[in-house]
Amino acid sequence: MTTLNRCGDLIKAKESEEPPMDLAKEKTYTIDDIYALPEGQRAELIDGKMYTMAPPRTIHQRISGALYTAIYQHIKSRKGAYEVFAAPFAVFLNKDDKNYVEPDISVICNKDKIDEQGCNGAPDWVIEIVSPSTSRMDYGIKLFKYRTAGVREYWIINPSTHTVNVYDFENDAATTQYTFDDEIPVCIYRDLCIRISDFV
Repeated sequence: MTTLNRCGDLIKAKESEEPPMDLAKEKTYTIDDIYALPEGQRAELIDGKMYTMAPPRTIHQRISGALYTAIYQHIKSRKGAYEVFAAPFAVFLNKDDKNYVEPDISVICNKDKIDEQGCNGAPDWVIEIVSPSTSRMDYGIKLFKYRTAGVREYWIINPSTHTVNVYDFENDAATTQYTFDDEIPVCIYRDLCIRISDFV
């Protein structure tokens, strides 16, 4: 009985305590805060939470540049009515002031979404290249956010493991994992295949 009373008193005491100051005053950020960052500092915004971005590594830039070129050439050769952009390129995922991302590669089929500030709404195809500092974001937070925002296809390229995870959200298919040596078919453009080992 004494033990239960003590536990009960402890619980009551904890319930009456004020929440920690950092939780009580946690700020919700907006796109205005992104624009107010010092020149050269990059960050992304997901549901009002800001995530700073570290400079990309050399392997990241090699893959990103080669991917952009391959996709751009594919579009141009077929006179496609869509566009490809490499980071930094602003994507306002939910057309609100609390979500702002800069995917490594964004492919947008509907040109009406594009203006001088970036893409208003979800791109059709998003590619992220993983670094040690972005792994949790790319495989977790962004995976969920891209799917719910309406991205049709999402690739996560991991230079450390030489793997590519492909998510076909449009057909709700299971995740397919490829190696860098595999010919990877693009879900939204069936006549395009990409092998990452060609770039590195």
